[in-house]
Amino acid sequence: MSEQTRGTVEMTVAMVILGTIGWLVVLSGQPVLTLVFWRCVFGAAALLVVCAALGLLRGILNRRVLLLSALGGVAIVVNWLLLFASYSHASIAVATAVYSTQPFILVGLGALFLSERLTATKLTWLGLAFVGVLLIVQAKPDVGYVGTDHLTGILMALGAAFFYALTALFTKKLTGTPPHLIALIQVCVGIGMLLPFADLTELPQDAGTWGTLAVLGVVYTGLMFTLQYGAIQKLPTHLTGSITFVYPVVAVVVDVVAFGHRLHPAQAAGAAAILIAAAGMNLGWSLGRRPCDPSREPSPLTTPAAKSH
Repeated sequence: MSEQTRGTVEMTVAMVILGTIGWLVVLSGQPVLTLVFWRCVFGAAALLVVCAALGLLRGILNRRVLLLSALGGVAIVVNWLLLFASYSHASIAVATAVYSTQPFILVGLGALFLSERLTATKLTWLGLAFVGVLLIVQAKPDVGYVGTDHLTGILMALGAAFFYALTALFTKKLTGTPPHLIALIQVCVGIGMLLPFADLTELPQDAGTWGTLAVLGVVYTGLMFTLQYGAIQKLPTHLTGSITFVYPVVAVVVDVVAFGHRLHPAQAAGAAAILIAAAGMNLGWSLGRRPCDPSREPSPLTTPAAKSH
């Protein structure tokens, strides 16, 4: 098996795992804060083993790496809290579609803080994504939908996308630092952030709940990060970005199969607009007369390849 084929398999498996995370969050029945706290605990244990096995715990850490990783950790934990909370307000499919606006928030932050140029093509894709969000917002939830506040869920998903963008900005400044080590520092920061608020006096009483929390940390954090980051090292950015769109597709399928939530036509059109715009942004599609060369890699800032959900 070639390196590219292996990387393609690893990235696809990682995105399938990521696409089912909403199902596990809803299935757990746990408060979001508790869920994220134990994800950090079990995720830290898994990533510590991976980092130790790869020899990443010696000679790499310094004050700059710790500070930027810690700031990214604060942002990614807030990202998880908002995204997981959005599932109980908007459906998993709707929240995931809105969350896919991340690349456009990254473009805006990149223009503000990294002096990256906003082109007409980028602004066009941004406009299409904005239309998609408007279509989703104006659509009324299905009559059988159990969410408590559709608009609140959409705003939470947008907030989660914003904090993911902040995480990406901090991570971008750590080029050359092993991503597994960055992820380990981030989940350790999460433990410290959430420990004062975690109710450790009322621990889960059944093995099933503990199993769900362990799977969320070990599989959806440790294993998923390992597969994803391993694939990123093997694949060109344009291929990594295209495989990333397996994630929202799987999320929509899971929402339909597991919970019976189906998108209304306006929501489906809005989700499609966001995903098409995100694909165009991440894969460097050109709106001009000359077709874009698919081998040309897009900006690392706009690719979703390093998502840390």
